[in-house]
Amino acid sequence: MISDTFQLTNEIQYLWLLFVFITIMATLYSSVGHGGASGYLAVMAIWGLSPLEMRPAALTMNIAVTCWLLYRAKAFRMARNPLFWPIAITSTPFALIGGFVELDSSLHNSILALVLIFSAWKLLSKGNVPATQRIPSRNVLMFLGAILGFLAGLTGIGGGIFLSPLLILFRWCSIRESTSCVAGVILLNSIAGLTGYFLGDGQWPSGSGWLILAAIFGSFLGGELTYSRASSKLLHRILALVLVIASIKLLRVAL
Repeated sequence: MISDTFQLTNEIQYLWLLFVFITIMATLYSSVGHGGASGYLAVMAIWGLSPLEMRPAALTMNIAVTCWLLYRAKAFRMARNPLFWPIAITSTPFALIGGFVELDSSLHNSILALVLIFSAWKLLSKGNVPATQRIPSRNVLMFLGAILGFLAGLTGIGGGIFLSPLLILFRWCSIRESTSCVAGVILLNSIAGLTGYFLGDGQWPSGSGWLILAAIFGSFLGGELTYSRASSKLLHRILALVLVIASIKLLRVAL
């Protein structure tokens, strides 16, 4: 009887700490304009959740937070962005296909670890605004959308951590112009990936409703925060450290 009570207490503390850290991640990411899927996946990986639990939970949290960010920034005009539709046309169905795919847990953890390492690098890298812009061909954008969409549905990220730096690196648009395009693609990818997961007989992870509430609550808090350039740089370093720790744990489990 005492051992059962002790175990129940530990489980409550475990879930409560997970709720708190998801809230913190959502707050920090949304305060700098990110959906935060890589952060949620990192926290859940550190907590030892299985890929079957992580993917649908991360995609759902991404949908909730991205909707709030789009509404707050009045960025639902992404349809006017010439880059949006060519990417979305292919990324959405390929995210649906990626959601169908069920990988071996070791392979999934290895891929996710690489994604988180790239995300950490992106947080630490300096984003330079291009001097001139050039619009790529529609075929290039559609090919890019297919790759990002499949990766989004497969791992549980929205794809923004890859799309945003690519748009700026290749001088396809400015940082400001990329915001609405990337947010719209993240939202569609997350919805499609989650749909594919459930159509592929995926099960809703128990207890994930609390994590979604934590992400929504954190996004509200993040919208009220402002940071100086120095504090924002420190924030990025902290987030990158969390992603690296999660990557190391995932690789240790996979190997």
